[in-house]
Amino acid sequence: MSEATDVAAAASSRDPAVGLAAVAALRRLAESLEELQVANARAQGWSWQQIADSLAVSRQAVHKKYRRIVS
Repeated sequence: MSEATDVAAAASSRDPAVGLAAVAALRRLAESLEELQVANARAQGWSWQQIADSLAVSRQAVHKKYRRIVS
C-alpha cells in the first residue's frame, strides 16, 4: 500500500490523534499538489482566472497565494 493510501485510511481512525494527524498530512499533500499544478498551468499559459475557475476560488485568492511562486 502507498503512503498516501495509508494516510487516507488513517483519516477515518476512531483514535482522534491518528485521524487528525492523517488529516494534517492530507492537507499538506493537497497543498503541495495544488502548488505543482498551478505552476504547471501557468507554464502552459493558463490565466489566473482559468486556474481560479478550476479550483473554485477567486482569481484574487489564487493570485495572492501563488504570485511569488510563479509568474
